[in-house]
Amino acid sequence: MSIVYVLVLLIPAAFVSGWLTARRAAAHRSGMRVSELSSDYFRGLNYLLNEEQDKAIEVFLKLAEYNRDTVETHLALGNLFRRRGEVDRAIRVHQHLVSRPGLTDAMKTVALLELGEDYMRAGLLDRAETLFSDLVAMNAHAPSALRHLVSIYQHERDWHKAIEHARRLEAMTGEPESPMIAQFYCELAERARQHGAHAEARDYLRQAFECQPDCVRAFMITGRLHAEDGEHAEAVEAYEQAVAADIAFVPEILPPLLHSYARSHQMERAERFLQDILTRYHGISPVLALTHLYGQRDGERTAIDFLTSQLRQRPSVRGLMALIDATMDKVEGEARENFLILRDLTRKLLEGQAMYRCSRCGFGAKAHHWQCPSCKSWSTIRPIHGVANE
Repeated sequence: MSIVYVLVLLIPAAFVSGWLTARRAAAHRSGMRVSELSSDYFRGLNYLLNEEQDKAIEVFLKLAEYNRDTVETHLALGNLFRRRGEVDRAIRVHQHLVSRPGLTDAMKTVALLELGEDYMRAGLLDRAETLFSDLVAMNAHAPSALRHLVSIYQHERDWHKAIEHARRLEAMTGEPESPMIAQFYCELAERARQHGAHAEARDYLRQAFECQPDCVRAFMITGRLHAEDGEHAEAVEAYEQAVAADIAFVPEILPPLLHSYARSHQMERAERFLQDILTRYHGISPVLALTHLYGQRDGERTAIDFLTSQLRQRPSVRGLMALIDATMDKVEGEARENFLILRDLTRKLLEGQAMYRCSRCGFGAKAHHWQCPSCKSWSTIRPIHGVANE
């Protein structure tokens, strides 16, 4: 066999062998790269879960360099920037993602939603509104877009648009939004009341009750409207209905209710109502109201005895302050000085206390809010019950 013949046979074999070797090497390199990518991804995820956002961003930036087509990586990166407050960088990442050709409709929708959230965080509400409105018009991931629009209109206090989009959200998802819509109508009713448009306010309240028949706030505004019109007997009815709807709002309801009791000459009814509340509500507000009533009707001694007995059952700093104030005129000399010191201490203790707390996010406040300033939930701010609170 000649050398030429042998070479002719070996060349194809060598080619095939080389091709197989190269393929195995490429597969090995590819496997190493995939392994490296997977390792980096899980390392970045671990940083993210441990709130080490700087390290997570470094890893995800590296991943984005490995593969320019990794949509999920860019989304994660944009979210990290937004969470860190670097909204401009988040906007650039999501805008770049939206502009890329070949992106599926589903992924483009997700990127647009993220971009809209960037705009909201940056305070660019007009841009966010336009973007979410376009998504709703395209029926693309509409529930999320509608929720964002409702949030925007709440922020802008455009209650009519908030109602419109909340109803669309309710129809689309089947989830009840009526309690929130009732609050929107209450906002409109309160605005009309403040402008003296009582008929318009009552129409909004009617719609609030249609959404939520036991809406505490709507009962309270109804009572206020009656009181302003001099209809104090009707105001009493509305305020009592508010307490029946949710007894937690007693501290907010009692002051105007007691005023209407007095103006309509129904103090016996007031006493019966307060005694009933006392058995069902464990805060200090009805105790202080009854103490004041007994003081005016039966004298200071009766009021002090009642308050003292109640404080043994339900200790309260506010109740202690009322007791000190009631007995201050009856002590002299060193005892009076001690009472003055005690009153100042209790007042300072109360000054630093939150009186209300959101049941959803835990936000503490000294005054009542119908919408939580922190999580934006409605009717979740409740009185705090404790020695230094309600």
